[in-house]
Amino acid sequence: MKETICRFILLKLWGWRIETPYPNEAAPRSVIMIIQHTSNWDFPIGILLRPILHFESHFVGKNSLFFFPLGLLMRALGGVPVDRSKHNNFVDAAADLFSDKNKKFQLTMTPEGTRSKVTSLKSGFYFVALKAGVPIVPIKFDWGKMIIGCGEPFMPTGDYDADLPKLLAYFKGVRGKNPENDYIFDGY
Repeated sequence: MKETICRFILLKLWGWRIETPYPNEAAPRSVIMIIQHTSNWDFPIGILLRPILHFESHFVGKNSLFFFPLGLLMRALGGVPVDRSKHNNFVDAAADLFSDKNKKFQLTMTPEGTRSKVTSLKSGFYFVALKAGVPIVPIKFDWGKMIIGCGEPFMPTGDYDADLPKLLAYFKGVRGKNPENDYIFDGY
């Protein structure tokens, strides 16, 4: 029922098309990388997409945002509080979310770190995946073509500078809802 409602809203009403499904079998535990993230509308698309593609992605937020009653809603939508006071940095805190090796877990991250125009990406998504020992799955919301697609799982090697162009290649030609804020990278 939930999948049917989400399909109706996302695919019929809003006109999106799913190009490639999420690789559930190959990446039950992963960091999901989404570029171009230029609008708050990316969030409801992601929420509607989860039942359609049969995965339960999560997102992280500061522990202080998970107060009652907002915390109930955030958890219901897949939010996971991160207490950074217990860690030196965000990467350690987010990688700890993967500590249960038997648990299926996907963590969605946007390397832009904001919906505004940026000239460089934040590398946290990469180092969370590296530290947790999980692949990165690139997912595109191409507003220009109204296509959603999931790339092949990519296992980080530890060489960020060599790996980033390989990951970004999947996003070639992808446009955000607000294309003036698109991240521009070599190969575009």
